[in-house]
Amino acid sequence: MGKPSNLVIVESPSKAKTIGRYLGPDYTVKASMGHLRDLPKSKMGVDLEHDFTPQYIPVRGKEALIKELKTAAAQADTVYLATDPDREGEAISWHLKELLGLPDEKAQRVTFNEITQKVVRESIQHPRDIDYCLVDAQQARRILDRIVGYQLSPLLWKKVRRGLSAGRVQSVATRLVVDRENEIRAFQPREYWTLDVNLNRQGKPGSFLAHYWGEEKKRELENEEQTQAVINDITGREFTVTNVKKAEKKRSSAPPFTTSTLQQEASRKLGFTPKKTMMIAQQLYEGVDVEGEGTTGLITYMRTDSLRLSDEAMAEAARFITNRYGQSYYYGKFHVFKTKSGAQDAHEAIRPSHVELEPERVRGSLTPDQYKLYKLIWSRFLATQMASAVYDTVSIDTECAGHVFRSSHQSMRFPGFIAVYEEGRDDEGEAMGSPLPDLAVGEKAVPTKMDKEQHFTQPPARYTEATLVKAMEEKGVGRPSTYASTISTIEDREYVVKQDKRLAPTPLGEIVTGLMMERFNDIIDVEFTANMENRLDAVESGQQHWKTLLAEFYQDFSKELRNAEEALEGVHLKVPEEETDEVCELCGRKMVIKMGRFGKFLACPGFPECRNTKPLMEHMPGRCPKCGSGMLKRKSKKGYAYYACEKGAECGFMSWDVPTAEDCPECGQTMFKKSGKGRMKPFCINENCVNFLPEDQRGYYKKKTAAEGETPEEKPAKKTAAKKTAAKKAPAKKTAAKKPAAKKNGSGKSGEV
Repeated sequence: MGKPSNLVIVESPSKAKTIGRYLGPDYTVKASMGHLRDLPKSKMGVDLEHDFTPQYIPVRGKEALIKELKTAAAQADTVYLATDPDREGEAISWHLKELLGLPDEKAQRVTFNEITQKVVRESIQHPRDIDYCLVDAQQARRILDRIVGYQLSPLLWKKVRRGLSAGRVQSVATRLVVDRENEIRAFQPREYWTLDVNLNRQGKPGSFLAHYWGEEKKRELENEEQTQAVINDITGREFTVTNVKKAEKKRSSAPPFTTSTLQQEASRKLGFTPKKTMMIAQQLYEGVDVEGEGTTGLITYMRTDSLRLSDEAMAEAARFITNRYGQSYYYGKFHVFKTKSGAQDAHEAIRPSHVELEPERVRGSLTPDQYKLYKLIWSRFLATQMASAVYDTVSIDTECAGHVFRSSHQSMRFPGFIAVYEEGRDDEGEAMGSPLPDLAVGEKAVPTKMDKEQHFTQPPARYTEATLVKAMEEKGVGRPSTYASTISTIEDREYVVKQDKRLAPTPLGEIVTGLMMERFNDIIDVEFTANMENRLDAVESGQQHWKTLLAEFYQDFSKELRNAEEALEGVHLKVPEEETDEVCELCGRKMVIKMGRFGKFLACPGFPECRNTKPLMEHMPGRCPKCGSGMLKRKSKKGYAYYACEKGAECGFMSWDVPTAEDCPECGQTMFKKSGKGRMKPFCINENCVNFLPEDQRGYYKKKTAAEGETPEEKPAKKTAAKKTAAKKAPAKKTAAKKPAAKKNGSGKSGEV
């Protein structure tokens, strides 16, 4: 058999493996491992004086791979450039064409919205030329970001602190978080009251709860005086049922996932960060080894803003639903969702490639996180083609002394799509209400109990990662491919931090945002940034020339940059230090949190007179099971988190398990839980308690004995699907230092670290 005459170049090894399986021996499939050509890191790499000409160079460290691809391309009759189906993927294909010196007739562009045998083979049979409008849109975005980053970041280094960065999208995302914090600070709570009355039917069994609604119109009780006046009016008087309204309410399923909604739902339901969600989605798209199926791409392309579904996919869902759940659970026709205006609509919504590959069927072939995300995507897609949920609702108005009280309840008559999936919410859902007796208009009721309660309006909540993605999408800031990296960047730069799973700006983030708002209002303006995204879309559609866009942007930006440098001459902005309650034992000042090469630490603000520093320790809930003192979270010399008594060596207690705020109902000692992510069930570590849970039953990896061929200190790490591929490619390295084994000391895992 001769050598394959066709070369297919994709971006990742797992994608290459999947596609190679579908194409057969006539095709050689190789991976570029992402970009092979890019702007240099050491300098701007863009000629600002000569029409914004970019200087592309081969990526350092990929010389051997480039040589390998050049050799393979020279031997092939046709080279199919099969990188991801988006702007960046188009640009990577163009870079490959230029780097490998491929003539137009030899370079063929193919894209796969889903990596299935049918789609891959059809795409190979219908290649196209590289879309240079897509390439130009990506070049424009890359150069815009390079100009802002490489010209604005040095200004921040000089005026605020070294190591900072500014970005066209990240600066706006930080501003959204800062603006929300300012809203919270400026918020003035408003008082209001609620009044609930428990009513007993006259002459019939049954009682129900009614909530104050108003008089002729809905009214809110603003203070205790108004509330007491209503109570005085109705005390000792009968209530009359004035209206009974029964209705049927239908609720349709949520639309299929886009990039934004997938990141939001994975955050709400699975606790995944946007970055983690996209990493796992990429693995599912590129393909995993499924038992009985081989290497299979499980979902469609995961960077999309479209709600469009193919007729073929909806037909498969219809067959599956009617066979599994019955005809009554099917929507009745293709359920088509309208994509919002302004969306690129380049790809389908995110859905499973094969609906018959149920999550439970492939569970054994997936990592736990892959399974969770696949199940979320599969369930959401199937629900979109299922019948609406049907509820019976009843609303009852009772009146007394001119005051109207309302009771409501809804019960599910038919679950419909909820049998498979129900969308999560960022706010509290509508209360179902307690079941109501079968009341009739004119029926009398007597109050038996009245509850009045004071409330205050609450400030807007801080953004979570999910709600920040939602806000960015609604305001047109960034595009599906940028949400995860943007949020990851502003967290890595410490412009925002997570507090109770919500994003709060740091003093550094507020200082940088303030400077940007004062001197670079366009860069940090939400509308300006959203309009720039629209202009990049215009480049993609061929309606705008990319270098004209760059020239118009740079004309104003360079002027702002010069003005800022002149205005800030000799100025250095000091970032406020975060003061703690820890007192310096040398001079009595309250210590502050500082950032060093190895992270945060406590330092005396009296430097250089006082040079006292301490490691930053986090106080934990619960009490030391040995002496009753407080517990601290600390780190070992090798970087592992452990939990120790605040008395240190004087007590000697430490544990790898995490102390909780719960006490054991039997012995009263603090309960602990397994370390790691996710919700863990607390357990008691007191060996003298009937609730004691032995160490080998706490869910940790069970260590083999020395006789079984493993020392007690060894603890093999689980490989994720992504790491498995890397492990095959990477050269052998020294194993990382293992987490030290803890010796038992009375009440659990304790010992020296």
